[in-house]
Amino acid sequence: MATAFSFELVSPEKLILSGEADEVIVPGSEGYFTVMANHAPLMSTIRPGIVEVKMTDGETHSIFVKGGFADVSPSGFTLLAELATPVADLSAEDLDKHISDADEAATNAKTDAAKEAAIQLSNQLKEVKAAL
Repeated sequence: MATAFSFELVSPEKLILSGEADEVIVPGSEGYFTVMANHAPLMSTIRPGIVEVKMTDGETHSIFVKGGFADVSPSGFTLLAELATPVADLSAEDLDKHISDADEAATNAKTDAAKEAAIQLSNQLKEVKAAL
């Protein structure tokens, strides 16, 4: 049996998920990574994608995150998401709106860096949509 650790997923609006987890798979800025008990301390930005959470009671959760920040410490794992929606509640129309917003931000960007960031966000959101 895997050792559990404390996990919280928080959005600006509310606490999305909190409890003891066996494993969490996260879309990090440099690629997906897995957090388990006794993981080395880590801070990372997260990109749009699906967070997969396996709770100690066997329940699993798949949650779309638009981006945010991950903090793994000896006391547990906190994921602060810009936006978080359970995959079961996510529609193609929701993703299309986020993609459209990112495309508009790229069109209206005042700097090359802002334009590149918006294009990257749009591409990541399109990957998420294709995976669903």
